[in-house]
Amino acid sequence: MNILDGFSEKLRNLRTEKGLTQRQLADALFITRKTISNWEAGIRMPDVVMLTRLSKVLGVKPYELIDVFPSGEDSPILIIVEDEQDILTGFIHIVSDTLPDVQVFGFQTGDEALEFATTNRVDVAFLDVELFGESGIDLAGKLSEINPNINHIFLTGHSEYTFDALQMHCSGYLMKPLTPEKLLKEMEHLRFPIQGLKR
Repeated sequence: MNILDGFSEKLRNLRTEKGLTQRQLADALFITRKTISNWEAGIRMPDVVMLTRLSKVLGVKPYELIDVFPSGEDSPILIIVEDEQDILTGFIHIVSDTLPDVQVFGFQTGDEALEFATTNRVDVAFLDVELFGESGIDLAGKLSEINPNINHIFLTGHSEYTFDALQMHCSGYLMKPLTPEKLLKEMEHLRFPIQGLKR
């Protein structure tokens, strides 16, 4: 049994023991069901950050899932940072349904997003402007320090932050709610084009 098969089988067993569907596990991790399906089929593997989150949700130590795992995904990576859980889950579903070829990861805090961005190439960051206890605009600056070619698209219900967002040279500024139409329009005008992005 190779490492992919071992991880896939362990993940399926743990998820089943917890009585979770793939969709429920995906929602708990703020990722897509397709990502869970790929992990369980041995097509892809989670990175270190996602492995840690996965172990917390399943109630096991990360090393119980796997000791060593390969990395490397070529498909575009998109993150969403939104502190309201229901909105974050809804955004993830919209993005994954509209852009099926991207990997989508959701975070409720800037610290989680920054930790992920230090070990993963993030192509697009959808950022809520008003996060609990922090500013999405400040977070954009920190993400740009990690990756100067990241595309920032701000999501907000407030138009008064438009000037600040433009000062960041963002790729977009969307008024909530996010819709497939708004998403596709912004993805056509990214400041830094993404190789492999299909619509």
